[in-house]
Amino acid sequence: MDALIAANDVLFVLLGAIMVLAMHAGFAFLEVGTVRKKNQINALVKIMVDFSVSTIAYFFIGYSIAYGISFYSGAEVLAAKNGLDLVKFFFLLTFAAAIPAIISGGIAERARFNPQLAATFALVGFVYPFFEGIVWNNHYGIQDWLLATFGAKFHDFAGSVVVHAMGGWIAIVAVVLLGARNGRYSKDGRLHAYPPSNIPFLALGAWILTVGWFGFNVMSAQAIQGISGLVAVNSLMALVGGTLSALVAGKNDPGFVHNGPLAGLVAVCAGSDVMHPLGALVTGIAAGILFVWAFTLTQSRWKIDDVLGVWPLHGLCGAWGGIAAGIFGAKALGGMGGVSLTSQLLGTALGVLVAIAGGFIVYGTLKKLVGIRLDAEEEFDGADLSIHKIASTAED
Repeated sequence: MDALIAANDVLFVLLGAIMVLAMHAGFAFLEVGTVRKKNQINALVKIMVDFSVSTIAYFFIGYSIAYGISFYSGAEVLAAKNGLDLVKFFFLLTFAAAIPAIISGGIAERARFNPQLAATFALVGFVYPFFEGIVWNNHYGIQDWLLATFGAKFHDFAGSVVVHAMGGWIAIVAVVLLGARNGRYSKDGRLHAYPPSNIPFLALGAWILTVGWFGFNVMSAQAIQGISGLVAVNSLMALVGGTLSALVAGKNDPGFVHNGPLAGLVAVCAGSDVMHPLGALVTGIAAGILFVWAFTLTQSRWKIDDVLGVWPLHGLCGAWGGIAAGIFGAKALGGMGGVSLTSQLLGTALGVLVAIAGGFIVYGTLKKLVGIRLDAEEEFDGADLSIHKIASTAED
């Protein structure tokens, strides 16, 4: 019976890993559809190579930092329990690799390729697992202190803060250090529109992410005995709420409509296992509105050229998700209980702090040592020709 349970757990976690791996195609096509045509190939190559670099960094360094597990053993040891530790590594790797995939959308069209790979290695190898270990493996006694002081640990079931807020807040640091794309803002501060190059690709990316998210959330139980229909339905309600609120707030703009479900899903990750479906719906509705408002604010008023709006989508909606778990997870609002709003606020704030500090250390160091931005001529020609020496279509 134990062998059967272990085998089922391996299959369960493996399917989750594959679904989240497929989400990286969603990241790629969302970026491909949003950037200008001369930067489409770069978007595809970045996501694929970033994932590969992330795997190396997490296998040799990051996973050990977060969980104290290394793979310097014989295959016979690694295959114990049907290789459950290995598939858990695979599953959690797909989460870790989402960090550079998120950042990629913010820094698109003007970031140098090799320095970004170096940043990916540092972030996935050191920065992300540092906070991951605090939240999901009780490092440094922080979770125990929150439990003793406020009655509950910081609760982040599927990574609203650990993954999404972390990626979004690192991204905004990188975006600010890079500066806006040339020509994005005129000398008098007016915004020059760079329309998405391909709305169908943008929509395809959003759909791939939306479908894969059910592996991201449901399979975060990491054991088949922990599977929960509540997580699935809460994810569904949040994505619907985010879609509809972004539709209204964004005045039918297709970019907002297709990012709306992602905003809702980002926000519901943390509390998807403890919220009532109505709480998840409200969480998603608020996230869709937050994304549209913050995207407009950063682009038009603050003159921050976050190409895909990854800070509003992942950074802010992720932080909102961490807080929402403490609100709608409470029994008074129909939740399962076992959460503390104070712990959620403090845990979320810590995640933002680690992300900002880590982002400045990594990208600030790279900017000073080697530079992180394409020169003006390379940016004008586009990353496809400048970096990869080929255009996305033959007629170019």
